[in-house]
Amino acid sequence: MAVPKAKTSRSKQGMRRAHDALKAPGYIEDKDSGELRRRHHIDLTTGKYRGKQILKVED
Repeated sequence: MAVPKAKTSRSKQGMRRAHDALKAPGYIEDKDSGELRRRHHIDLTTGKYRGKQILKVED
């Protein structure tokens, strides 16, 4: 079993954990509808992605 030779300092421990924080998802304003949507996701109100109709939207 691997055992560390020395104690990890609080500084090194914090540097390792610096990337563990949760980030808020980024939203952008859609060009067509003007509503907020996630980047690289289909706009559910219009059913379009990158200018192409992907989903049929029922009223």
